[in-house]
Amino acid sequence: MSRSPSRPKPSDPARPRPARVRRRTALAAAATVAVSLTALAALPAAAAPALATGTRAGHPGAPVKQPVATGYGGAVSTVDPDASRTALEVLKRGGNAMDAAVAAGATLGVTEPYVSAIGGGGYITYYDAGKRRVYALDGREFAPKRMKEDSFVDPATGKPLPFDQAVTSGLGVGVPGTLAQWELALRRFGTRDLGALLRPAIKIADRGFVVDQEFHDQTATNEARFRDIVPTRELFLPGGKVPEVGSVFRNPDLADTYRQLAKRGTDWFYGGGLGEEIARTVAEPPVDPESTRNVRPGLMERGDLAAYRAVSREPTHVPYRGLDVYGMPPSSSGGSTVGEALNILGNFRLDARDPVTALHYYLEASKLAYADRGRYVGDADKVDVPLDELLSAGFARERACLIKPDQAAPAPVAPGSPDGSYEPCVPPGAQTRALAFEGPQTTHLVVADKQGNVASYTMSIEQFGGSAITVPGRGFLLNNELTDFSFQPPAPGQAPDPNLPGPRKRPRSSMSPTLVLKDGRPKLALGTPGGSTIITTVLQILVNRIDLGMDLPTALSAPRATQRNTPLVYAEQPFIDRYGGGLAARGHRLEVFPGPPAGVIGAATGLEFLRPGLVQAVAEPTRRGGGSALVVHPAR
Repeated sequence: MSRSPSRPKPSDPARPRPARVRRRTALAAAATVAVSLTALAALPAAAAPALATGTRAGHPGAPVKQPVATGYGGAVSTVDPDASRTALEVLKRGGNAMDAAVAAGATLGVTEPYVSAIGGGGYITYYDAGKRRVYALDGREFAPKRMKEDSFVDPATGKPLPFDQAVTSGLGVGVPGTLAQWELALRRFGTRDLGALLRPAIKIADRGFVVDQEFHDQTATNEARFRDIVPTRELFLPGGKVPEVGSVFRNPDLADTYRQLAKRGTDWFYGGGLGEEIARTVAEPPVDPESTRNVRPGLMERGDLAAYRAVSREPTHVPYRGLDVYGMPPSSSGGSTVGEALNILGNFRLDARDPVTALHYYLEASKLAYADRGRYVGDADKVDVPLDELLSAGFARERACLIKPDQAAPAPVAPGSPDGSYEPCVPPGAQTRALAFEGPQTTHLVVADKQGNVASYTMSIEQFGGSAITVPGRGFLLNNELTDFSFQPPAPGQAPDPNLPGPRKRPRSSMSPTLVLKDGRPKLALGTPGGSTIITTVLQILVNRIDLGMDLPTALSAPRATQRNTPLVYAEQPFIDRYGGGLAARGHRLEVFPGPPAGVIGAATGLEFLRPGLVQAVAEPTRRGGGSALVVHPAR
């Protein structure tokens, strides 16, 4: 696999957590974004319009965010105005949706260092307008060659490691996939080279961005473990303190790392000196000698980085109400679980005049699909995933017949049997697998260009701050994605677990970058952070938009609930206020989502083609501070 910094040919076919109010770059830094992007232009570009500025949280010059933008020539929605602006400038200067998505992702690595970094991974679904086809690019981290099924079992006790100890450790660090995914994405679909797309992020990292309350609070949440890791403390606790709101945070180490990547290519990361530094950091976490924290060494070796490859996969596909819904296949469970739930819901009429009944079916379909997810879905390169049967109409009918219109099934429900032989109904069982923990700290972005290409991209380092381990002198945190594996093999006699750790195996994810087509053309693109709630958030937005007749801004901002085959339905308080009584009458037990952050489920971004050429980009208006939607040419 060649990882050179050379410019790709456009025709060459070939790789959490919350979304929040983004730290704003200082005005000077923001102004340099457009200037730095002049190198991207294959043709002379028109002068960029003046930057929109305003005041937020008392900081003059901070970019104004808008949750909805409608217009022509391309659109973008991310959690961060700096990332959205970066993507927009790429589009204005002739780059396509994939170029813009990568540039935005690199910028998020600066402004969103606790959820998005080159020390992590992610998934992209992409619509190629020229070929009228959807592609799926898997940049999920994989485990080191030395990882075994019981690597998270403490040999001294025979029990799984405490979760917090697994998180803050080298043991939880997977081989990062982001850069390999970017390389694959640009080689197959891009028109700009990685070095050019990194330049805006380099400028922001050098000049800094203004710390907002969210960045301050997330740092404070991590303060104790950041203090125990020397390079993390030096970077994220400058002067030994949590950065104050209104101060300017700079990351010259990351700027230099990006410069070196632009010059040397990604081979430096996977096969060269930086890869050696990463492996050494994982094997010997740079813990303060005076710390009492038990930060276990990891199993990663340099050869694990050299062996990593991002993978192009066939996306999942299900028809729904005359539309075609495409998602991410295993190693993600997003496409299969969203798809199965939609197939189940396709057996029922959902009426906007009776939202309680529609939401009852949504919760019950989610419950059944999650049971099957836990039993059957893992890394399809390592385990046999019956994907075709999980997404078959026959299996969906068999599962749908278990749903009662006026009564919620006690959860957890048992998984079904996707064996190709389907009866009208199957009896409910008593055993199912416990819901594995997935941190909700992720981020998602969507981009469409003037040619009609569309990228839906979810990226993550797992927890806020990932493993808390910073590669010394390199300016980025390493992930803790391997804690998405099941920690302990099942007891004798129990069903096998498809999500146990294993050598070079990718942990199961819930990331669900989703594309919806109508008559072969893009209609919707969406995704969200939220760990295992990602699937239900995407599913609920689709139900809101397609079945309940909401426009996309309303569908995305509507109050949410998540049912993941657990005894309780967790929901946002406005959802409980509006629908709780009617759903409780059918046996659903609702409680406020515990977070983090408490009471808030997801932070989605999406876009919709309203008619040929006219695109509406949508971000959260309030959740986790809201997001940033922009278009190249706003509609009047």
